[in-house]
Amino acid sequence: MRILALVPGGIGDQILFFPTLDSLKRLYPNAYIDVVVEPRSKGAYRVSKFFHDKSLQVLPFDFKDRNGLADWGNLLGIMRDREYDAVISLGQRWVVGLLLWLTGIPIRISYSDLGNSWLLTNPVPLKTEQYAAGMYHDLLQGFGVSMPCPELCVTLLKEDLRWSDDEQQRLGVKDSGYILIHGGASQLSQIKGLDKIYPVEKWQQIIQDLQTRQPLPVVLIQGPEDKPLCDKLVRSCPGIKVTSPPDVGKLAATIAAANLMLCTDSAPMHLAVAVQTYTIALFGPTDPAKLLPAGDRYIGIQSSTGRIADISPEKVLEKVWGG
Repeated sequence: MRILALVPGGIGDQILFFPTLDSLKRLYPNAYIDVVVEPRSKGAYRVSKFFHDKSLQVLPFDFKDRNGLADWGNLLGIMRDREYDAVISLGQRWVVGLLLWLTGIPIRISYSDLGNSWLLTNPVPLKTEQYAAGMYHDLLQGFGVSMPCPELCVTLLKEDLRWSDDEQQRLGVKDSGYILIHGGASQLSQIKGLDKIYPVEKWQQIIQDLQTRQPLPVVLIQGPEDKPLCDKLVRSCPGIKVTSPPDVGKLAATIAAANLMLCTDSAPMHLAVAVQTYTIALFGPTDPAKLLPAGDRYIGIQSSTGRIADISPEKVLEKVWGG
């Protein structure tokens, strides 16, 4: 059986889709699955076990670009040539529903609340008031089954674990353990008008309190867009350390080894959940109940104003110290 999944969105969306892939493989253990994702998100599948056993292939397509008829036509040609038995789509644009209909794939599954149900063979109700991984997992109802959504889970390669181990040795935190902080957010979130940047001066207050009250070193994750924030924190908080994992696998391994993860609503947050690291995450306009699973290992702090900058350092530290 050949199954196609259209999964627009960032790395976090792909991680949230992993439980659906896991259940699909349980339902159809011999199935080959192709996943169409945005180019910026392809790296997420480094931590998918199915990518490494060759039963899953990742195909890039820029859903967010201003695609013309030729671009959609090329994607349609790929979908027709591979003769899929079923397709599931997270896409919430009518053009995606039309694309599925044009493919002629026998089983076409997506959400029914998008005005394109007539283009689908097996529409599924869209239930947004739940954890996003569960909402994605609901699509499997289109195969006539209802099963619990598995927990987020990733596979860490030996080379990524070795890299993390060497990095801990370099930073001098191998034996002590460490608190990991990711304070940035993608430029895309800013373009969308989502406030996901926590101010440097407030991170500074949190870090200084951590350094005063406990012996664990503080390590900052520096991604391509986080350098200005990290540079300011390094200047204002002597003793903090910086790590720059080059890919998602090494980032996940770094998070897995941490004692505590402090972050904003971002892709590293979902990786922290997947590796079961104790996590405290800050939320501005987004809802923690939809982006964090229930459980005492994952704490979401919601801004009362919708602005993440309005969360006080005292409130964050209260959660850190169990107050």
